[in-house]
Amino acid sequence: MDNANGLQTHEKKPARNRRGELIAVCSAKGGIGRTILTVNLAGALVKKNISVAILDGDFQFGDVGLAMDLKSSFTIKEVIEGITTLDEHSLSGYMSRHESGVKVMAAPERPEYADLVTKETVDKMLDLMLMNYDYVVIDTAVGLNDNTVHIAEKADQVMVLANLEMTALKNTKLMLETFDILELRNKVTLVINRANMESVIQAVDAAKILGYEDPVYIPNDFQTCSQSLNIGIPFVVNQAKTEVAKSIYKMAERITSRREITLFKEPKTSFLAKLIGRKRTKGGTDL
Repeated sequence: MDNANGLQTHEKKPARNRRGELIAVCSAKGGIGRTILTVNLAGALVKKNISVAILDGDFQFGDVGLAMDLKSSFTIKEVIEGITTLDEHSLSGYMSRHESGVKVMAAPERPEYADLVTKETVDKMLDLMLMNYDYVVIDTAVGLNDNTVHIAEKADQVMVLANLEMTALKNTKLMLETFDILELRNKVTLVINRANMESVIQAVDAAKILGYEDPVYIPNDFQTCSQSLNIGIPFVVNQAKTEVAKSIYKMAERITSRREITLFKEPKTSFLAKLIGRKRTKGGTDL
């Protein structure tokens, strides 16, 4: 696969007539396929002859580079070090190019560098990326830390991934309820991974438990997904005829045929303030 190149000479691109669309991939539990969904969704989108980039938003333990077999010369850490002079042209020099055509902004190499990432730097990176690409897909960290909530608020679409495990369903329900409080539910698409795996809970029942009527179902294909991660090749690239790959292509079609892109307006109220305010209006009851 292609690895990251050094800083390059950049040709000035023609002005885009609209902002790209931002897709956040979230999960309330680790180990259920968030990163593999991110890289394969990006790979499916780029095959539609549109420009696609990934931001590895797990700033401590990001695995997008591993999942795509990229050894990045530059990461978010280097972007932050040059943030004052960063523009949409210089940003492209920090991106790694995957052979599929997807561009990747890699997470820092060390978990302690995550402390360098602020909401302001995330905003600047994303705003510049959205000037250059039709879609930016973000693999967020597990759960609802400040950066993940901020990214979800900024996103045009939020993919919430779950599977049929009881712990995943319990935590996903809490995540969806929190997105309701933050008034983000209209952006959310529920994605049920390994939907036909053997379980006491059926996929349709999981959707009812989570209160979601029209989820995306991804079939169970542990062998294909595991092999994809181990060799660093998204399965939509080399195993496009598998049922799991077809489900990702269908998901990409659903995304691109959705509403027209609308510009993001940053909310004035913080995550914590919204939660506290909602509790007060309900007489202090828990979520």
